[in-house]
Amino acid sequence: MKIGLLLPAYNEEENIIAVIREAKKYLPGSEIVVVDDGSKDNTYDLARKTGVIVVRHEVNKGKGEALKTGLNFFKKRNVDSVIIADTDRQYSLQDAKFIVNGLEMGYDVVAGFRNPRQIPYANRVGNFSWRLIFNILFCSKFKDTNCGFIGMRKSVISKIDIHGGYIIENSIYASCVRNRLRVLQVPVNVSYSKRKVGKFAKMYFGVMYFIVKEGFKYRIKGY
Repeated sequence: MKIGLLLPAYNEEENIIAVIREAKKYLPGSEIVVVDDGSKDNTYDLARKTGVIVVRHEVNKGKGEALKTGLNFFKKRNVDSVIIADTDRQYSLQDAKFIVNGLEMGYDVVAGFRNPRQIPYANRVGNFSWRLIFNILFCSKFKDTNCGFIGMRKSVISKIDIHGGYIIENSIYASCVRNRLRVLQVPVNVSYSKRKVGKFAKMYFGVMYFIVKEGFKYRIKGY
């Protein structure tokens, strides 16, 4: 199976080289594409020096648009599946093997689920309530609805609806439910940086609003 690795990046000059090295080590033979989302630092130049493909937004458009750009790019490439990974080193690409295994088994989408013990308390509470409400409204049984370490077969990319901001992962899962895609969740490790309480509060209510709105639409319309 030919794998494409999509790395959205914004001001990640401290991490980008290490992430790409890790990608080459754990996903040998994959096609690596960095989408530089209008970085103001040296992310773009450093990524290019590694020899991977770099697509650039002239201005910052947000992670959602970076993912759309990267996925549209891969639609035209000779790959069977695409794995999305952040470039802030929150996830280890060593765990990509579990995603690849699931894709090789024939699943449409393979996503990570995190160990709650590795998640800060506030995030853990948020993840629990988001997952609970999502599963109730979408009649699903997902173990994690907010992990950004996700792989998908090229054939289903057009069925995935990606929204921006902190609702990206939930929009992907909602697309999976609506389109009845075969989803497998696999364990992955995660490492968190500190986050301001005010920023988390805004994120929490934004994600919950999206889940409730889209969940009720699904329950009423059935798609």
